[in-house]
Amino acid sequence: MALKVGVIVPQGWRMDLVGIADPVEAYETMTRVAQEAEALGFDSIWLFDHFHTVPIPTQEPTFECWTSTAALARDTKRVRIGQMVSCNSYRNPALLAKMASTVDVLSHGRLDFGIGAGWYEHEYNAYGYPFPDGPTRLRQLRDAVRIIKSMWTDEEAVFEGKFHQVRGAINQPKGAQKPHIPLLIGGGGEKVTLKLVAQYADACNIGHLDNEGVARKFAIIKDHCEEVGRDYNEIRRTVLFNCAIAETDEEALAKSEYYKRNIPSGRLREQALVGTPDAIRKRLVEIEQAGAQELIIFLQDSAQLASLRLFAQECLSKQ
Repeated sequence: MALKVGVIVPQGWRMDLVGIADPVEAYETMTRVAQEAEALGFDSIWLFDHFHTVPIPTQEPTFECWTSTAALARDTKRVRIGQMVSCNSYRNPALLAKMASTVDVLSHGRLDFGIGAGWYEHEYNAYGYPFPDGPTRLRQLRDAVRIIKSMWTDEEAVFEGKFHQVRGAINQPKGAQKPHIPLLIGGGGEKVTLKLVAQYADACNIGHLDNEGVARKFAIIKDHCEEVGRDYNEIRRTVLFNCAIAETDEEALAKSEYYKRNIPSGRLREQALVGTPDAIRKRLVEIEQAGAQELIIFLQDSAQLASLRLFAQECLSKQ
């Protein structure tokens, strides 16, 4: 099976709507990218779940994830739509399950539900959310995914956990997809997060690793699956990469400067997609060989459409 490819639509969090003063036009830019990605043959579109810009908070627009997911679900017809990933701490899990069910119906069954434990402490503090330690956030995530799956499958959801409780919650409609909306857990923590993937997820997402690192994470998921009695092949394996594509290597390298912030090793060639279309195509082969089934790319300049079109014309059609 050929590697599927999705793209993050610009929503402002990573400074990808800078220079668009009118907020209506900024949203319409999101829509144009989503519709263009659909027309070009991308398999999926994705949104981040954050409230203000990174690496530092600014007054630049950042559109809210789930409201935008719902809107883009009606602005598109074919592509699947997901979150990379919803922050568990920002919404009550029963409510989030209800929101996802609604979006799945209004998208006619195209939702991929992404969730993670959360990490952006500054954002938590700014918006007044408690920021517990990592182990606690992971325990909260475990409670949440159990509630969410119950909301999607049981007539009445009942769960009494340390962090979350539901007592006979009814969720109708449960969504359009059967047996339920696919649940993706994002993150690479080997002892807890990847075990949660093996226990509860329909898909995983690993980000910004070299080929060896990607293969290692998938191998760990497989080991966890064996421990819990799960078929590893039931889990769809997705990876997230920054992408800087251009007609010349020099242009691509210049574009990739922005990505150095979240690739501290500086190994952009190995931990991102940087280069000409020919170089990117070779990386796609390597990524698939490492075990990935879907690649999700972030293009810093996707709002201008040229890089999106170049990737589609030179990399999608020639896999």
